[in-house]
Amino acid sequence: MNDTRTLRRERFAPLTYALLTAALLLAMILCVCVGSVPISLSDTVTAVWNALWGLPIPQTIAKNIILNVRLPRVLCVAQAGASLSLCGAAMQGLLRNPLADGSTMGVSSGAALGAVIAMAAGFTLPGTGYGGVMVTAMAFAFGSLVLILSLAYALDHSLATHSIILIGVIFTMFISSIISLVVTFASDHTRSLNFWTLGSFSGVNYDQAKLLALALALCGGVIMRYSHELNAFAVGEDNARHVGVNVKRVKLVILITVSALIGVCVSISGTVSFVGLVMPHIARMLVGPNHKRLLPASLFAGAIFLLLADLAARTLFSPIELSIGVVTSLVGAVAFVIIFYRTRKAR
Repeated sequence: MNDTRTLRRERFAPLTYALLTAALLLAMILCVCVGSVPISLSDTVTAVWNALWGLPIPQTIAKNIILNVRLPRVLCVAQAGASLSLCGAAMQGLLRNPLADGSTMGVSSGAALGAVIAMAAGFTLPGTGYGGVMVTAMAFAFGSLVLILSLAYALDHSLATHSIILIGVIFTMFISSIISLVVTFASDHTRSLNFWTLGSFSGVNYDQAKLLALALALCGGVIMRYSHELNAFAVGEDNARHVGVNVKRVKLVILITVSALIGVCVSISGTVSFVGLVMPHIARMLVGPNHKRLLPASLFAGAIFLLLADLAARTLFSPIELSIGVVTSLVGAVAFVIIFYRTRKAR
Protein backbone atom coordinates (compact mmCIF):
# COMPACT_ATOMS: atom_id res chain seq x y z
CA MET A 1 0.00 0.00 0.00
CA ASN A 2 2.83 2.40 0.91
CA ASP A 3 4.61 1.60 -2.37
CA THR A 4 1.42 2.38 -4.30
CA ARG A 5 1.11 5.75 -2.60
CA THR A 6 4.72 6.55 -3.31
CA LEU A 7 4.32 5.69 -6.99
CA ARG A 8 1.20 7.82 -7.20
CA ARG A 9 3.08 10.80 -5.78
CA GLU A 10 5.93 10.17 -8.21
CA ARG A 11 3.56 9.99 -11.17
CA PHE A 12 1.86 13.30 -10.44
CA ALA A 13 5.00 15.21 -9.47
CA PRO A 14 4.90 17.47 -12.61
CA LEU A 15 1.36 18.54 -11.73
CA THR A 16 2.47 19.18 -8.16
CA TYR A 17 5.32 21.40 -9.35
CA ALA A 18 2.95 23.30 -11.65
CA LEU A 19 0.62 23.95 -8.73
CA LEU A 20 3.52 24.98 -6.50
CA THR A 21 4.76 27.40 -9.18
CA ALA A 22 1.29 28.93 -9.51
CA ALA A 23 0.98 29.19 -5.72
CA LEU A 24 4.37 30.90 -5.48
CA LEU A 25 3.47 33.47 -8.13
CA LEU A 26 0.13 34.17 -6.47
CA ALA A 27 1.82 34.58 -3.08
CA MET A 28 4.36 37.01 -4.53
CA ILE A 29 1.66 39.08 -6.23
CA LEU A 30 -0.43 39.10 -3.05
CA CYS A 31 2.52 40.28 -0.97
CA VAL A 32 3.23 43.13 -3.39
CA CYS A 33 -0.40 44.27 -3.55
CA VAL A 34 -1.37 43.97 0.12
CA GLY A 35 0.02 46.19 2.86
CA SER A 36 -0.63 49.33 4.85
CA VAL A 37 -1.24 51.02 1.47
CA PRO A 38 -3.31 48.67 -0.73
CA ILE A 39 -2.37 48.66 -4.41
CA SER A 40 -4.50 47.31 -7.23
CA LEU A 41 -3.43 44.27 -9.20
CA SER A 42 -3.41 46.22 -12.47
CA ASP A 43 -1.06 48.89 -11.05
CA THR A 44 1.23 46.19 -9.67
CA VAL A 45 1.41 44.24 -12.94
CA THR A 46 1.92 47.42 -14.99
CA ALA A 47 4.72 48.74 -12.77
CA VAL A 48 6.59 45.41 -12.66
CA TRP A 49 6.14 44.69 -16.38
CA ASN A 50 7.29 48.15 -17.45
CA ALA A 51 10.27 48.00 -15.09
CA LEU A 52 11.34 44.64 -16.50
CA TRP A 53 11.26 45.86 -20.10
CA GLY A 54 12.52 49.39 -19.48
CA LEU A 55 9.23 51.04 -20.38
CA PRO A 56 8.18 54.38 -18.86
CA ILE A 57 6.28 54.11 -15.57
CA PRO A 58 3.88 56.82 -14.33
CA GLN A 59 5.37 58.67 -11.35
CA THR A 60 2.95 57.68 -8.59
CA ILE A 61 3.13 56.73 -4.93
CA ALA A 62 2.19 53.19 -5.95
CA LYS A 63 5.23 52.99 -8.21
CA ASN A 64 7.60 53.94 -5.40
CA ILE A 65 6.00 51.51 -2.96
CA ILE A 66 6.02 48.63 -5.45
CA LEU A 67 9.49 49.01 -6.94
CA ASN A 68 11.45 50.48 -4.03
CA VAL A 69 9.89 48.81 -1.00
CA ARG A 70 7.72 45.76 -1.60
CA LEU A 71 9.27 44.10 -4.65
CA PRO A 72 12.83 43.85 -3.24
CA ARG A 73 11.39 42.63 0.04
CA VAL A 74 9.29 39.98 -1.69
CA LEU A 75 12.30 38.78 -3.68
CA CYS A 76 14.45 38.54 -0.54
CA VAL A 77 11.75 36.80 1.49
CA ALA A 78 11.02 34.23 -1.22
CA GLN A 79 14.69 33.39 -1.75
CA ALA A 80 15.45 33.22 1.98
CA GLY A 81 12.49 30.91 2.55
CA ALA A 82 13.56 28.69 -0.33
CA SER A 83 17.16 28.60 0.95
CA LEU A 84 16.26 27.76 4.55
CA SER A 85 13.82 25.06 3.50
CA LEU A 86 16.34 23.52 1.10
CA CYS A 87 18.97 23.47 3.85
CA GLY A 88 16.50 21.81 6.21
CA ALA A 89 15.63 19.12 3.67
CA ALA A 90 19.32 18.43 3.05
CA MET A 91 20.11 18.23 6.76
CA GLN A 92 17.17 15.93 7.49
CA GLY A 93 18.24 13.62 4.69
CA LEU A 94 21.90 13.72 5.66
CA LEU A 95 21.37 13.13 9.38
CA ARG A 96 18.28 10.92 8.97
CA ASN A 97 16.55 12.92 11.67
CA PRO A 98 13.17 14.68 11.26
CA LEU A 99 14.22 17.31 13.82
CA ALA A 100 17.33 18.34 11.89
CA ASP A 101 17.81 21.63 10.11
CA GLY A 102 20.49 24.28 9.89
CA SER A 103 19.83 25.51 13.42
CA THR A 104 20.26 21.99 14.80
CA MET A 105 23.89 22.16 13.71
CA GLY A 106 24.36 25.47 15.50
CA VAL A 107 25.25 27.12 12.19
CA SER A 108 22.34 29.59 12.35
CA SER A 109 23.29 30.62 15.87
CA GLY A 110 26.93 31.05 14.89
CA ALA A 111 26.00 33.19 11.90
CA ALA A 112 23.65 35.26 14.07
CA LEU A 113 26.42 35.86 16.60
CA GLY A 114 28.78 37.08 13.89
CA ALA A 115 26.14 39.38 12.44
CA VAL A 116 25.18 40.79 15.85
CA ILE A 117 28.82 41.51 16.73
CA ALA A 118 29.36 43.25 13.37
CA MET A 119 26.19 45.33 13.78
CA ALA A 120 27.01 46.29 17.38
CA ALA A 121 30.59 47.25 16.45
CA GLY A 122 29.54 49.04 13.26
CA PHE A 123 31.87 46.89 11.18
CA THR A 124 31.65 47.44 7.41
CA LEU A 125 33.83 46.58 4.46
CA PRO A 126 35.42 49.49 2.56
CA GLY A 127 33.08 50.69 -0.15
CA THR A 128 30.05 48.85 1.22
CA GLY A 129 27.55 49.65 3.90
CA TYR A 130 26.40 46.11 4.55
CA GLY A 131 29.05 43.65 3.41
CA GLY A 132 30.74 43.54 6.79
CA VAL A 133 27.71 41.94 8.43
CA MET A 134 27.38 39.31 5.71
CA VAL A 135 31.07 38.42 5.66
CA THR A 136 31.20 38.22 9.45
CA ALA A 137 28.05 36.05 9.56
CA MET A 138 29.48 33.65 6.97
CA ALA A 139 32.84 33.54 8.76
CA PHE A 140 31.17 32.72 12.08
CA ALA A 141 28.97 30.13 10.37
CA PHE A 142 32.05 28.39 8.96
CA GLY A 143 33.85 28.73 12.27
CA SER A 144 30.89 27.23 14.11
CA LEU A 145 30.77 24.33 11.67
CA VAL A 146 34.50 23.65 12.07
CA LEU A 147 34.22 23.78 15.85
CA ILE A 148 31.16 21.51 15.96
CA LEU A 149 32.69 18.97 13.59
CA SER A 150 35.98 19.05 15.49
CA LEU A 151 34.24 18.39 18.79
CA ALA A 152 32.09 15.67 17.22
CA TYR A 153 35.16 14.07 15.68
CA ALA A 154 36.96 14.15 19.03
CA LEU A 155 34.04 12.29 20.58
CA ASP A 156 33.40 9.96 17.65
CA HIS A 157 35.83 9.54 14.73
CA SER A 158 33.01 8.27 12.49
CA LEU A 159 31.14 11.61 12.78
CA ALA A 160 27.96 9.75 13.71
CA THR A 161 24.68 11.62 13.35
CA HIS A 162 23.75 11.62 17.04
CA SER A 163 27.14 13.08 17.98
CA ILE A 164 26.78 15.97 15.53
CA ILE A 165 23.24 16.79 16.67
CA LEU A 166 24.17 16.63 20.36
CA ILE A 167 27.11 19.00 19.92
CA GLY A 168 24.99 21.28 17.69
CA VAL A 169 22.22 21.62 20.27
CA ILE A 170 24.66 22.35 23.11
CA PHE A 171 26.52 24.85 20.93
CA THR A 172 23.26 26.63 20.00
CA MET A 173 22.34 27.08 23.66
CA PHE A 174 25.81 28.43 24.44
CA ILE A 175 25.81 30.88 21.52
CA SER A 176 22.31 32.13 22.41
CA SER A 177 23.59 33.21 25.82
CA ILE A 178 26.53 35.06 24.21
CA ILE A 179 24.16 36.84 21.80
CA SER A 180 22.06 37.97 24.79
CA LEU A 181 25.19 39.39 26.43
CA VAL A 182 26.21 41.26 23.26
CA VAL A 183 22.72 42.72 22.85
CA THR A 184 22.62 43.73 26.54
CA PHE A 185 25.90 45.66 26.41
CA ALA A 186 25.26 47.20 22.97
CA SER A 187 22.97 49.81 24.54
CA ASP A 188 22.86 52.06 21.47
CA HIS A 189 21.62 49.23 19.29
CA THR A 190 19.59 47.16 21.77
CA ARG A 191 16.15 47.75 20.25
CA SER A 192 17.22 47.20 16.64
CA LEU A 193 19.31 44.14 17.53
CA ASN A 194 16.48 42.59 19.54
CA PHE A 195 14.12 43.07 16.60
CA TRP A 196 16.70 41.75 14.10
CA THR A 197 17.55 38.61 16.09
CA LEU A 198 13.88 37.59 15.87
CA GLY A 199 13.94 37.98 12.09
CA SER A 200 13.15 40.99 9.93
CA PHE A 201 13.25 41.86 6.23
CA SER A 202 12.59 45.55 6.81
CA GLY A 203 14.72 47.80 4.62
CA VAL A 204 16.14 45.11 2.33
CA ASN A 205 17.16 46.14 -1.20
CA TYR A 206 17.89 44.73 -4.65
CA ASP A 207 21.59 44.26 -3.90
CA GLN A 208 20.71 41.88 -1.08
CA ALA A 209 18.21 40.11 -3.36
CA LYS A 210 21.00 39.61 -5.91
CA LEU A 211 23.33 38.22 -3.24
CA LEU A 212 20.64 35.80 -2.10
CA ALA A 213 20.04 34.74 -5.69
CA LEU A 214 23.75 34.10 -6.25
CA ALA A 215 24.10 32.15 -2.99
CA LEU A 216 20.98 30.10 -3.72
CA ALA A 217 22.13 29.31 -7.26
CA LEU A 218 25.63 28.22 -6.19
CA CYS A 219 24.90 26.46 -2.90
CA GLY A 220 21.52 25.15 -4.03
CA GLY A 221 23.13 23.70 -7.14
CA VAL A 222 25.67 21.83 -5.01
CA ILE A 223 22.97 20.43 -2.72
CA MET A 224 20.84 19.34 -5.69
CA ARG A 225 23.90 17.62 -7.13
CA TYR A 226 23.97 15.31 -4.11
CA SER A 227 20.32 14.22 -4.23
CA HIS A 228 21.32 10.65 -5.15
CA GLU A 229 23.71 10.47 -2.18
CA LEU A 230 21.01 11.83 0.14
CA ASN A 231 18.71 9.03 -1.04
CA ALA A 232 21.46 6.57 -0.13
CA PHE A 233 21.76 8.10 3.35
CA ALA A 234 18.05 7.44 3.89
CA VAL A 235 18.74 3.70 4.26
CA GLY A 236 21.70 4.21 6.58
CA GLU A 237 25.33 5.25 6.37
CA ASP A 238 26.59 1.66 6.17
CA ASN A 239 24.35 0.94 3.17
CA ALA A 240 25.45 4.22 1.60
CA ARG A 241 29.07 3.09 1.87
CA HIS A 242 28.18 -0.23 0.27
CA VAL A 243 26.75 1.49 -2.82
CA GLY A 244 29.90 3.58 -3.23
CA VAL A 245 29.08 6.81 -1.38
CA ASN A 246 32.02 8.53 0.30
CA VAL A 247 30.13 9.23 3.50
CA LYS A 248 32.58 11.61 5.19
CA ARG A 249 33.16 13.62 2.01
CA VAL A 250 29.45 14.00 1.28
CA LYS A 251 28.78 15.04 4.88
CA LEU A 252 31.48 17.68 4.80
CA VAL A 253 30.46 19.11 1.42
CA ILE A 254 26.79 19.36 2.33
CA LEU A 255 27.48 20.76 5.80
CA ILE A 256 29.83 23.41 4.43
CA THR A 257 27.37 24.34 1.66
CA VAL A 258 24.49 24.57 4.12
CA SER A 259 26.53 26.75 6.48
CA ALA A 260 27.42 29.16 3.67
CA LEU A 261 23.81 29.50 2.50
CA ILE A 262 22.46 29.91 6.02
CA GLY A 263 25.15 32.49 6.77
CA VAL A 264 23.99 34.64 3.85
CA CYS A 265 20.32 34.32 4.87
CA VAL A 266 20.95 35.12 8.54
CA SER A 267 23.06 38.18 7.68
CA ILE A 268 20.11 39.63 5.75
CA SER A 269 17.06 38.57 7.74
CA GLY A 270 18.25 37.56 11.19
CA THR A 271 17.27 34.22 12.70
CA VAL A 272 14.06 32.80 11.21
CA SER A 273 12.94 29.62 12.94
CA PHE A 274 10.96 26.58 11.79
CA VAL A 275 11.16 27.17 8.03
CA GLY A 276 13.88 24.58 7.55
CA LEU A 277 12.28 22.27 10.09
CA VAL A 278 8.64 22.14 8.97
CA MET A 279 8.58 22.89 5.23
CA PRO A 280 10.57 19.80 4.15
CA HIS A 281 7.94 17.67 5.91
CA ILE A 282 5.19 19.43 3.97
CA ALA A 283 7.11 18.90 0.73
CA ARG A 284 7.66 15.23 1.61
CA MET A 285 3.89 14.79 1.93
CA LEU A 286 3.40 16.26 -1.54
CA VAL A 287 6.10 14.53 -3.61
CA GLY A 288 7.44 11.69 -1.49
CA PRO A 289 10.88 10.99 0.00
CA ASN A 290 12.95 10.93 -3.21
CA HIS A 291 15.37 13.84 -2.83
CA LYS A 292 15.41 14.49 -6.57
CA ARG A 293 11.82 15.67 -6.15
CA LEU A 294 11.88 16.59 -2.48
CA LEU A 295 14.62 19.23 -2.72
CA PRO A 296 12.91 21.30 -5.48
CA ALA A 297 9.55 20.96 -3.72
CA SER A 298 11.15 22.18 -0.49
CA LEU A 299 12.34 25.31 -2.33
CA PHE A 300 8.77 26.16 -3.35
CA ALA A 301 7.25 25.28 0.03
CA GLY A 302 9.75 27.39 1.97
CA ALA A 303 9.34 30.40 -0.31
CA ILE A 304 5.53 30.31 -0.16
CA PHE A 305 5.45 29.84 3.61
CA LEU A 306 7.87 32.66 4.37
CA LEU A 307 6.08 35.03 1.96
CA LEU A 308 2.77 34.46 3.75
CA ALA A 309 4.45 34.73 7.15
CA ASP A 310 6.02 38.05 6.17
CA LEU A 311 2.67 39.29 4.88
CA ALA A 312 1.08 38.40 8.22
CA ALA A 313 3.91 40.12 10.11
CA ARG A 314 3.36 43.32 8.11
CA THR A 315 -0.42 43.47 8.14
CA LEU A 316 -1.88 41.74 11.23
CA PHE A 317 -1.23 44.69 13.57
CA SER A 318 -0.53 47.41 11.01
CA PRO A 319 1.06 49.96 11.35
CA ILE A 320 3.06 47.91 13.89
CA GLU A 321 5.24 45.31 12.19
CA LEU A 322 5.89 42.01 13.94
CA SER A 323 9.20 40.19 13.69
CA ILE A 324 8.81 37.49 11.08
CA GLY A 325 10.42 34.97 13.42
CA VAL A 326 7.50 35.39 15.81
CA VAL A 327 5.02 34.42 13.08
CA THR A 328 7.05 31.48 11.78
CA SER A 329 7.57 30.16 15.30
CA LEU A 330 3.87 30.33 16.17
CA VAL A 331 2.71 28.72 12.93
CA GLY A 332 5.65 26.34 12.62
CA ALA A 333 5.36 24.98 16.16
CA VAL A 334 1.68 24.14 15.70
CA ALA A 335 2.26 22.68 12.24
CA PHE A 336 5.14 20.52 13.44
CA VAL A 337 3.10 19.11 16.34
CA ILE A 338 0.32 18.18 13.89
CA ILE A 339 2.76 16.60 11.43
CA PHE A 340 4.55 14.70 14.19
CA TYR A 341 1.25 13.44 15.62
CA ARG A 342 -0.01 12.26 12.22
CA THR A 343 3.32 10.56 11.48
CA ARG A 344 3.32 8.70 14.79
CA LYS A 345 -0.33 7.74 14.38
CA ALA A 346 0.33 6.35 10.88
CA ARG A 347 2.96 4.02 12.31
